Amino acid sequence: MVSFSDTDWLGWLAIYAYPAIRILAMLVSAPIFNNVGMPRKIRLIAGLAIAMGVAPAIPSAAPIAPGSFLVAGAIATEMMIGVAIGFTIRMMFVAVDLAGDLIGMQMGLSFAMFFDPQSAGQTTVIAQFLGLFASLLFLVMNGHLLVIETVVRSYEWLPAGGVGFEGNAAKAIVRSAAAIFSTGLLIALPAITTLLITNIALGVLTRAAPQLNLFALGFPITLTVGIFTIAVCLPLLANTLSAFYERGFEAVGLFLKLASGQ
Repeated sequence: MVSFSDTDWLGWLAIYAYPAIRILAMLVSAPIFNNVGMPRKIRLIAGLAIAMGVAPAIPSAAPIAPGSFLVAGAIATEMMIGVAIGFTIRMMFVAVDLAGDLIGMQMGLSFAMFFDPQSAGQTTVIAQFLGLFASLLFLVMNGHLLVIETVVRSYEWLPAGGVGFEGNAAKAIVRSAAAIFSTGLLIALPAITTLLITNIALGVLTRAAPQLNLFALGFPITLTVGIFTIAVCLPLLANTLSAFYERGFEAVGLFLKLASGQ
């Protein structure tokens, strides 16, 4: 009969369990991976496979007795680190969704709502289109691989099995969240400006010719102008999102450095 000693269990816990908890927590919150279209079993298998693959290459955690309260603290810390990494990267896509909502509202498409599997909620057509575009660009840039690389490199600053991290790291996440609104507004600014000029022109035209039906003419015009503006700005948006993704991963690196007290 095969039996395992407490030393064996402690060794496996330090080598495989803690990395698996951090990686699985990251997969729950990170974009692309947390899509509701991905089955939970596939996500679980992927997280365990990644943990098994990277565990020999990362520093193993110091053994902690299974009955110690430090085990619960270490598990909670691993979960918080993984969720924080995924959440920080997820905020980049929230900025794109905000830009899509602003553009859709100016185009008069705020009533056209569809289910977005990425956010598991109702979003406007423009927000969903920009979200799909941002997701495809993220995959083209191998962003999903960079996310895995980031969580693996996080062990350089925050070794597995550590209990607690510096509180200044939470401030870095809050500052990154504050940049969502400014970034979303900057992404939507060309379309908003063009539609604002269009609405002003329609107002002047209606004032000059009151017999014109503004509701009959305004919606097709603003819709056409909005779609044309998005089509023109789409190539430029790819470069903007690429730079924004780089800033997002830099924010994750800053969070990890602050969390480690460096």
